[in-house]
Amino acid sequence: MLYLLAVALFGASSIHALTTRQTIAVLDSSQVDSYTPYTYYASTGYCSAAQTLAWDCGTNCEANPGFVPVASGGNGDAIQYWYVGYDPLLSTVIVAHQGTDPSEILPLITDADFFLANLDSSLFPGISSDIKVHNGFSDAQALTATDVLAAVQTTLSKYGTTCITLVGHSLGAAISLLDSVYLPLHLPSGLTFQTITYGLPRVGNQAFADYVDANLHLIHINNKEDPIPICPGMSLGFVHPAGEIHIDDSGEWAACPGQDNLSTQCIVGDVPNIFDGNESDHDGPYNAVEMGC
Repeated sequence: MLYLLAVALFGASSIHALTTRQTIAVLDSSQVDSYTPYTYYASTGYCSAAQTLAWDCGTNCEANPGFVPVASGGNGDAIQYWYVGYDPLLSTVIVAHQGTDPSEILPLITDADFFLANLDSSLFPGISSDIKVHNGFSDAQALTATDVLAAVQTTLSKYGTTCITLVGHSLGAAISLLDSVYLPLHLPSGLTFQTITYGLPRVGNQAFADYVDANLHLIHINNKEDPIPICPGMSLGFVHPAGEIHIDDSGEWAACPGQDNLSTQCIVGDVPNIFDGNESDHDGPYNAVEMGC
């Protein structure tokens, strides 16, 4: 009865927005700080394969001094840099992919040179044909998929862990999310996965977002008025999975429930179109960490 009265007074859309806002949780400082090791790992994705294999990349590597690299690859051009290794403090395999400059990724996800496509059945066996993803992101993930899988298998065997954490920023975030779907299809059961991304663009359609929500543990962190996470547009059939954390202008981190939360505390409500965005927010800071090697 109270809900019906509220709808009559304010309208259903207003009530939905109010409900959405009320369920948003603000992270405390310890929760925010808990992401910092992963933020540095994502930033390290921008370092060359030689640097990450030697774990000699300045501040990024020094922030996680106990990390043991196992494999790395990519050329930073046609193939994004990537690396795999083990963090004994966090007891997890780390898989990271390089991002790209916002001025380079923005055209990729806003112009007409992309389409929603099915995942490669050889890489993603058994995945429903209803699931479609950005063809450019899919092509980038395919270039390193089997090498990353082999490196993860080696790391799991060598260190006996059962946890895998995938990280990335920008294009690297999109590749890591696709890896998060890919790897469990080729690894033994009983492993746990978590995916922590930064400045993640929309990767797939509604069926893809629903699959991620049902099968993965995803956190995607967006900074202020970064325009990359609102692309490609929802009008083109793209949908973000749940798991958003939005950093507002005050530095407050808000956990936004649901897919593409429309509250102004969340990225879609705060940045309704790319003209309201600010590319300089894409690289951070994420709790004082700027992306880049």
